[in-house]
Amino acid sequence: MPLYTLWKEGEPGYIAFSILHCTVGDVMIGTGALAAALLLARARAAATWNWLAIASIATALGLAYTLFSEWLNTEVRGAWAYGSAMPVVRLGGLEFGVTPMLQWLLLPPLALWLARRA
Repeated sequence: MPLYTLWKEGEPGYIAFSILHCTVGDVMIGTGALAAALLLARARAAATWNWLAIASIATALGLAYTLFSEWLNTEVRGAWAYGSAMPVVRLGGLEFGVTPMLQWLLLPPLALWLARRA
């Protein structure tokens, strides 16, 4: 949260709500990305999964949705803004926070790797 303006401008209750809201949203994005990846990879029993394909698809879908959501909420709706500490990347004239992008580039492959080991 310190990478967003909400951290300095928001009331404690709203910050707590935002943390919960964003966490639930991320779980929903991850679940949806995994479900879509399993369908697109035509996965059956976990023992036969093409783990690399599933991880790649889930990562790409999670990242794509996050980029869309970041653009929609920062540029179109103005629902939140990045704080000065947020590193940003410019893609096609648009600005995206690095940490949301890294979250989706790292967590799906890591979670699937851990699941495969279990």
